[in-house]
Amino acid sequence: MRRLPLPDPGTPDTRSPGRFFLWLARGQARTLAAGAFFGVVWMVSQAFVPLLIGRALDAGIAQHDTAALVGWVAALALLGIVQAGAGIGRHRHAVTNWLTATYRCDQLIARASARLGAALTQRLSVGEVVNLVSSDSRQIGNALDITARLSGAVVSFIAVAALLLRTSVPLGLVVLFGVPLLMAGATPLLRPLHSRQGEQRAQVGQLTALGTDTVTGLRVLRGMGGERAFHARYRQQSQRVRSAGVATGRIVSLIDAQQVLLPGVFIVVLTWLGARLAVQHSLSVGGLVAFYGWAAFLVMPLRTFTEALDKMTRAHVAVLRLQRLLTARPGLTWGTATMWPPGPIVDAATGLSVPTQGLVAVACVDTADGTALADRLGRYVDAEVHVGDVPLREFSEETVRSQVLVVDAATTLFGERLRDELDPHRRHDDAALLAALEVADALDVLDALPDRLDTMIGERGRSLSGGERQRVVLARSLLADPPVLVLVDPTSAVDAHTEARIASRLGQARSGRTTVLVSTSPLLLRVADACALIDNGVVIAQGSRDEVHAHPAFRAALDRAALT
Repeated sequence: MRRLPLPDPGTPDTRSPGRFFLWLARGQARTLAAGAFFGVVWMVSQAFVPLLIGRALDAGIAQHDTAALVGWVAALALLGIVQAGAGIGRHRHAVTNWLTATYRCDQLIARASARLGAALTQRLSVGEVVNLVSSDSRQIGNALDITARLSGAVVSFIAVAALLLRTSVPLGLVVLFGVPLLMAGATPLLRPLHSRQGEQRAQVGQLTALGTDTVTGLRVLRGMGGERAFHARYRQQSQRVRSAGVATGRIVSLIDAQQVLLPGVFIVVLTWLGARLAVQHSLSVGGLVAFYGWAAFLVMPLRTFTEALDKMTRAHVAVLRLQRLLTARPGLTWGTATMWPPGPIVDAATGLSVPTQGLVAVACVDTADGTALADRLGRYVDAEVHVGDVPLREFSEETVRSQVLVVDAATTLFGERLRDELDPHRRHDDAALLAALEVADALDVLDALPDRLDTMIGERGRSLSGGERQRVVLARSLLADPPVLVLVDPTSAVDAHTEARIASRLGQARSGRTTVLVSTSPLLLRVADACALIDNGVVIAQGSRDEVHAHPAFRAALDRAALT
């Protein structure tokens, strides 16, 4: 069995849902083939059980032949052992197929999300992305999961039809023609089902996006007394989701009832025909028992056919939604330049010039200007930014991402060990990790963890406080050691004493590199090599810390920061 997640999910074929499924199947062809093999053996074994029972009755009991009875019972026991072993193999490979396909789709979603970056939310809502991971990738996995049982259902159906034709031509013909008619009767409800499922999914996506936006802006909502308004909106959207779920449930209940009713009616008809043949002495006692066993067995492949049709239709719809993400392209165009030239970084929008080395503190009267500046310097938006004499847009994406690292308030942690959070590529020894934590004044965080660097910090670092997470993120960015590091309010969640210690160590830690500190903190401005003040989107003061600190607009920036 393969280890998950895969080192590389591969490059999907997104030209059509069918091509995507073929690409997915080729990546796990061995487990799909093994699952199909065990599925066939498992279900065909069940199909032959009625035959052996009938032979035991006719040859052993009706003919009073004890040796024949023992032989057929032994054959039945052996068949049971084969069936049990094949069932274990089928289930194991079916689960592997489901997990592999699901994980590969999740990896594709994560890779596409990372590739789109800031453009992701311009292409899809937060709720849509969440549903891709929580629902759609599972539906795609279900389509590959059921291939094992579907293979067995197809082969066993053919086997039973052949056995019935040998027993009775009319019965065999009823099975051969009746099952396709049953399948045709199950399809009309699938289209309205998936239409309503699509509506329900869209409503759930909107609810998820609304909940995310509400939680993100909870502090602001409380400040302006908007909790009730957002609670009413969330409640209204919840009711829409409930109504869509009930509408979907009605169709699901009809399909579930149909899956029981249609095969049941079919089996009743077959049983009636078999009983008539037995009364007419066209079937022996053993043949009648075998026939009834086959009639009851056919419920399983019939329901498998309907289930497979349902799952594959859902997976088809899920792939269409997944393709929207996989084929989305960032709004930015990139060049091919790879050589990072010497010279200052100049932002034409504000007029800010960042020298090739040293700490530059940028205070913004409006915090939105600081966020926009960081996006431009990191090329998350298209803007007139030059490195030396070369426009930033002429560099390749890999070059910009390797040269410029932006760490803002949205930067988060994952759920790994602290060691892996700090150094995901495992390029540094423990001494380097401790040195970075010391610069970020986070050694106390390390001391409070039971397993120190090997402690699992929980999803999004939930076991840490806001200030602790901020310091760990800062330490991680220092270990990355990019030539250009843009820090947006890196000390907003720590106290003044901690901030002073970080400020005193940051310059030496970033010696020989370029660091842009977007902050109104006087402590950070004090240690900066150069400072700038931005108001209304332009630099209105640039020079020493004292020149910026003395500007009247700087007082407005401090007042605004104190209120947030």
